Amino acid sequence: MKRLTIRQYLAGLGCSVPAEEIYGYISEWLEWYQNEVSRFHTYRIYDGVRLRSEKRYRLGMAKKVCEDWANLLLNEKVSIRAGDYDGRLREILERNNFRVRGNQLIELAFALGTGAFVEYRDPRGGVVIDYVRADMIYPISCENGDVTECAFGSYRNYGGRECIYIQLHRLGRAEDGENPGEYYLENRLADASSGAPGPCPEVMGAVIRTRSVTPLFQFITPNIVNNVDLDSPMGISVFANALDEIRACDLVFDSYINEFVLGRKRILVPISLARMAMERQENGGETAFIPQFDPSETVFYQMPSDRSSDLKPTEVDMTIRAAEHELGIQRALDLCSFKCGLGTKHYQFTGTAAKTATEVISDKSDLYQNLKKNEITVRAALVRMAQAVAFLDGMGPDMEVSVDFDDSVIEDTGAFIDRNLKLVQSGLRSRITAIMEITRCSEEEAKRELQRISGEAQATGAETDWAALAGGPL
Repeated sequence: MKRLTIRQYLAGLGCSVPAEEIYGYISEWLEWYQNEVSRFHTYRIYDGVRLRSEKRYRLGMAKKVCEDWANLLLNEKVSIRAGDYDGRLREILERNNFRVRGNQLIELAFALGTGAFVEYRDPRGGVVIDYVRADMIYPISCENGDVTECAFGSYRNYGGRECIYIQLHRLGRAEDGENPGEYYLENRLADASSGAPGPCPEVMGAVIRTRSVTPLFQFITPNIVNNVDLDSPMGISVFANALDEIRACDLVFDSYINEFVLGRKRILVPISLARMAMERQENGGETAFIPQFDPSETVFYQMPSDRSSDLKPTEVDMTIRAAEHELGIQRALDLCSFKCGLGTKHYQFTGTAAKTATEVISDKSDLYQNLKKNEITVRAALVRMAQAVAFLDGMGPDMEVSVDFDDSVIEDTGAFIDRNLKLVQSGLRSRITAIMEITRCSEEEAKRELQRISGEAQATGAETDWAALAGGPL
């Protein structure tokens, strides 16, 4: 029996879901991310006798680009601060393996165009964060480009049968007898073949009133326009407009590897010099001596018997065009990284000297600008995620949250600190502001740190010329 799609099931519930077209693109991007596009990576070649199937060697740049973006945007140095709630927030994030799964979600979001954090309470009251990829996300309604209601679907196995599991996040409506403006979670289960509704396991619950006026999910997308479907609330893969460049990387790399495979040294040997062995003929005739070669031999090649008998062993040494291929690969990588927002010099295999962060900012201005642009969307999602976690944990919904990204890859930390010190010394910046920027902390934390510094200076009797460093009042 044909399997019911999640889109069909949602349509049966009366939900308005995005057009099928965007999910076709997501499937294509997933193939490139998984580095297995059968119509491209498998090809047929004529060898003079027959057509045979070949596998193309590949670099896998679609996944590599997404890995690099995830490592730039959400690595171990990214800090999420929430004032007095800091410790509790850190505990919940650690319990949900946020440092690992969050990085993986950004990688998938940049590969498939969209990812989402989804928060809810488990049966024991603990706060749970789900990390959902694009092909499981089905926006229902949106306002000014922001998704306000959404369904998250997956195929699961319950009681030995394949089922569709849907978690709906929808707003209450007065006409339905619900609290308008508050979010409700609906858990639905249906047979994947017939669509017949099935009872939700008790641990799920059927309908849950969250009492939240803000959604308990947050989207992450690359901060670029979805030009494959301008009306879709879904995002676009970071390499959606770079597929030709990714193909070029694989084509040149495949040619490069084949240059070595086909360019192996050969020695042409006349049949008269071939090693002889006894072998009985298939028709049961007399045993005869026939030339034989080791099937695994790759150096010697037996010349046909119709060639001159006095032919001597001849070496055939094919010249390998390594330099030309390496230049071609570098050009393909430059184009690929440029189209994916990483700049033209992100992948370099020819240089040996390390560059300072100042040189990186200068040489990779495209990367710097695109990184700052993508930090906007990721910061907004992380702030709303932390606020949703705090709300489910019993805190207020408007808790102040700040996110500090790791700019050490593109910013010279030493020069940054030195600049702050010079501004303090010249009276253009306060010590509090300098401490906040250098240590990436809140104003209250900076004040406490300054008090500790002053206390230690008094305890040790060290003479600190605070007047020279103050640059103004606290």
